[in-house]
Amino acid sequence: MQLDGSRTDGNGDGNGRGGNGAGDVQAAWTRVKRRLRAELGEDVFASWFARLELEDVVGGVARLSVPTRFLKSWIESHYIDRVLNTFKSELDDVVRLDVGVRGPSSTPRPAVTAAKPAVPASPLAHYPANRPSAPFQGAAAGAPSDAGAARAATGDASGGDLSSAPLDPRLTFASFVVGRSNALAHAAGERVSRHDGEGALYNPLYVHAGVGLGKTHLLHGIGHAAREAGRRVIYLTADRFMYGFVNALKTQNALAFKERLRTIDLLILDDVQFIQGKSIQAEFGHTLNALIDAGKQVVVASDRPPTELEALDERVRSRLAGGLVVEIGSLDEGLRASILQARLAAVRVTHPGFDVAPAVAAYVAKAITANGRDLEGAVNRLLAHSTLTGAPVTVETAEAAIRDLVKNREPKRIKIEDIQKLVASRYNVSRSDILSERRTAAVVKPRQIAMYLSKVLTLRSLPEIGRRFGGRDHTTVLHAVRKIEKLIGDDPVLGDEVELLKRMLQD
Repeated sequence: MQLDGSRTDGNGDGNGRGGNGAGDVQAAWTRVKRRLRAELGEDVFASWFARLELEDVVGGVARLSVPTRFLKSWIESHYIDRVLNTFKSELDDVVRLDVGVRGPSSTPRPAVTAAKPAVPASPLAHYPANRPSAPFQGAAAGAPSDAGAARAATGDASGGDLSSAPLDPRLTFASFVVGRSNALAHAAGERVSRHDGEGALYNPLYVHAGVGLGKTHLLHGIGHAAREAGRRVIYLTADRFMYGFVNALKTQNALAFKERLRTIDLLILDDVQFIQGKSIQAEFGHTLNALIDAGKQVVVASDRPPTELEALDERVRSRLAGGLVVEIGSLDEGLRASILQARLAAVRVTHPGFDVAPAVAAYVAKAITANGRDLEGAVNRLLAHSTLTGAPVTVETAEAAIRDLVKNREPKRIKIEDIQKLVASRYNVSRSDILSERRTAAVVKPRQIAMYLSKVLTLRSLPEIGRRFGGRDHTTVLHAVRKIEKLIGDDPVLGDEVELLKRMLQD
């Protein structure tokens, strides 16, 4: 579908590039995405634009692509003018946008099929390097049939994608490596999936974790175990839930969509932080209430706790927080070593000559700390070196192979709550004092410092920060930020204090 801009191409040369090379176009697109991120905020950008890619610019038409029809429809309906205007400001040759849907052949990640898996099932399978970002391409290891895959690709909300969850056959409880950071979440998941008594346990069960820490594996494991117990299970990503609801409205099948969701035994919803839209959030809230009130189990996963889902309706957040909220923490070195050993053992099944010395495995487990997917990438690189060169894998080889994985560790995600607690402790006040209406000097200064740190160390907007500080207006936060910035410039002692707090929060 082509979307016309507000003016015509004035170049007259028919190529729309005006002499710009491919590098210039890509640089302009990078600036466009950077501006969209800054203008719309991290949450909105991650939800709608993180997977928007530029294919080419020809004849004044910029061809963009997204992995799902839902994203295409949403961007065209809500953001196309903003994207076009931003693109024009960076590259005035662009006069029109054409948003398309990427097919499986155009995705940069190689497809993995059930018939020919790249490697056998392994305890690290819940960190597949090729976990699909497109919510309608099914699971990474191809459990759905051809017909089910076709329904998923077209977003058939009344078909198999709601009655048959695309669970990855590799991601089971048997292949889940348990450690100190995930033991509670694993135990809760097993108990919920195998509960055969009246009602539901820990309802809803809410699991949150950072990227690559195993929450999706846990959800798939719950789904598999529940199905083995004869329970009716639906596993959905937030994208699939939203697309299903929107499609049901368009086809006037909304009632059937709702009834299908409410006649199941277990609903599993992944990446709930991406649920957007007032009507969709309302329907999600109604579905959540109906299932819980009927004693049906709900399991939800996100990258943050319910209290930090600022974009979600407050009543929905409250209902999610009313169950059991469990965090999967970062992988400690012992757990990383166990995962790595399990992955190496799985690879040796198909590559008997692949050998990694204990010293090399210990180095990799110690060096890679961000998440399990980086461990998966490290094993794949070591395997490639071994099979392509025929040389033994040494510590020096491993250092060279995983250098970028070590350098590109994800920065620590700092929470506003942690900032508030640290500042309160540092200045001998309570966190409740910082959130209160008290205006004494002993409270105002740490409150303003906490607001300043929240602005510079997190991606939260001023209104979001204000809400987290007792429901204050964004102008109050802006005043605090500007005041602390000025005081830091005038008072070196305060500047040192604030820098120390930054380092403590970032370590």
